[in-house]
Amino acid sequence: MLAGMLSDGVMKVVAAAVVDRGRLLVVSKKAAPEVFYLPGGKAEAGESPEETLVRELSEELGVVPRDMDLLGQIEDMAALEGVPMRMTVFTARLAGRPTPAAELAALGWTDGRDDYEPRLAPAVRNQVLPLLVRAGVLVRAHHEI
Repeated sequence: MLAGMLSDGVMKVVAAAVVDRGRLLVVSKKAAPEVFYLPGGKAEAGESPEETLVRELSEELGVVPRDMDLLGQIEDMAALEGVPMRMTVFTARLAGRPTPAAELAALGWTDGRDDYEPRLAPAVRNQVLPLLVRAGVLVRAHHEI
């Protein structure tokens, strides 16, 4: 079984919803630089979701997440892998300035209304943005909730 896959064939990932000044941090991967996702990834053996997020953000962006709070869990299709995905999303602040590394191609900030919006992974566009709006974390997204 692949790392991060559950016995039911669902890919399990952990992601950070980092909102600063009304904009959500999004990243693109070298394998698909035109699609933007939340930073994060799959757990290694024995890792808690929080430990996974600390490791992934360090590897991918060179930062440490602070003040992590569980936002929710969503299920959707993984945009790159094309398999069912269960994503545990935490809100977080970052210690340090994010810089793309590892498998990342770029990073950006979106309010859900700008040029990134059509290129957001479906799970981010259709589920994470509305979840952030409902939680009062992101107030500028255009989605009607």
